[in-house]
Amino acid sequence: MNLLSNKPFILVTGGTSGIGASTALHFADAGASVLALGLDAQGPHAPCHPRIQCLELDVCDSAQLKQTIAELPRLDALINAAGISRHEQEYQPEAFQQVLHINLTAVMQASMAAATHLLQSKGCIVNVASMYSYFGSKDRPAYSASKGGIVQLTRSLAQTWAEAGVRVNAVAPGWIATPLSEGLMADPDASASILSRTPMQRWGQASEVASVIGFLCSPAASFVNGAVIPVDGGYLTA
Repeated sequence: MNLLSNKPFILVTGGTSGIGASTALHFADAGASVLALGLDAQGPHAPCHPRIQCLELDVCDSAQLKQTIAELPRLDALINAAGISRHEQEYQPEAFQQVLHINLTAVMQASMAAATHLLQSKGCIVNVASMYSYFGSKDRPAYSASKGGIVQLTRSLAQTWAEAGVRVNAVAPGWIATPLSEGLMADPDASASILSRTPMQRWGQASEVASVIGFLCSPAASFVNGAVIPVDGGYLTA
C-alpha cells in the first residue's frame, strides 16, 4: 500500500466486516491510510476505498499477526475489532478457547506487537468491548468472559503506556446492525425484545460505533485514557 507520509496510518483487525469495516471507512474518509485485517478480505462486507487495503488474516495465526504489524513502516492507531461468538457451542472447551483467543488473546498480541510503532508515534489503541462486558450470558459464556477481559486489559494497558503518551480506550457496543446480527434483526420477537429495553428504540449502526472510535483517536480525546464508552442507545441504563 502507498502510505502518505503526512497522513495517519491506521490498522484495524476485524476490519473486513461489521464494526471493523465501518471503522476502516471512517478513518479513510477522514484522510488516513488504513490496513484492514480479517477474513473474507475480498468479500461483500469488506470496505472499499482507495485509502484502504484489505488483507486476509486470521488473528488466531499469532505469528502472521505479529509479523504483519512488525513490518509496518509506522502506525498511528490500532483498532482491535476482531471478534466472534459461538453461542451455546462455547460450553465446549475447543470453542471456548477459540473465542477467547480471537476476542481477547489476539488483542493483547496485536497491542504488544504494535507497541514499538505506537510509542514512536505517540499513537493510541481502541479495543472493541461489548455490553456483555457488564453482564453474563447463558448463551455466550466465552464471548461475555472475553469482553469482560477486554475492559480490564484496556485499563491495564492504559496504565502501562500512559507516561509515554500512548492512550488505550475501548467502546462497548450494544445491539448494532451488522452481518452477524442479521438473524436477530429478522426475527420479530427477538428484535422486539431487544428494542423494548433500548431507550432509543432502534438498532445502532456500525458507523455510529466507528464515530466514537474516531473520537477516541482524535486530539479531542487527548486526556481520555482507560475509558470504556458504551455505544448502545442507553441499553445499559434499563
